[in-house]
Amino acid sequence: MNVTQQIRAFALVCGLFLILAPGRGEGGQQNPPATAATLRDGSHDFDFEIGIWKTHLSRLDHPLTGSHTWIQYEGTSVVSKIWDGRANMVELEVDGPTGHVEALNLRLYDPQSHQWSLNFANVKVGALGGPPTIGEFKNGRGEFYDQEEFNGKMILVRNVWMDITANSCRFEQSFSDDGGKTWEANWIAVDTRIEK
Repeated sequence: MNVTQQIRAFALVCGLFLILAPGRGEGGQQNPPATAATLRDGSHDFDFEIGIWKTHLSRLDHPLTGSHTWIQYEGTSVVSKIWDGRANMVELEVDGPTGHVEALNLRLYDPQSHQWSLNFANVKVGALGGPPTIGEFKNGRGEFYDQEEFNGKMILVRNVWMDITANSCRFEQSFSDDGGKTWEANWIAVDTRIEK
């Protein structure tokens, strides 16, 4: 085989490699990798909630014990935009038969992962508690998860936003002590907008 034939054979092998190589589409064109640039920008997913809301809160007494006793609260949620919507803060203040509840939720958007972290605190403790729930919105529904200790056992925690309209939304927190096979709701908030 002379040099010209060797060059042609090498070019043919290289061409076949480009066509058959993993990550290549038809005609050997490179398929774009799934990068952060191709992911959906969710940095304004919580914009629907900015404003002041009337909150009806139902809290399950003694979760994961078989309890069916729900405690009802009424009050307000004030949601403030931070960093042009890439973060926000929820101030919850409700009253019910077991007393007054004040809580805070700091939500932060991670532009690298395109996910939100939700960080909870209540006035009795005065510090952000436990790990944040992490997640995102898909098709108008937000789902956020974490794993934490509850009553001496590791459980899964799920926070869900659903039934979202311009003037109402529903939030549910649920616990699972069987690895996510079943979920028990323990905190349900139905919000109605007072003002934007």
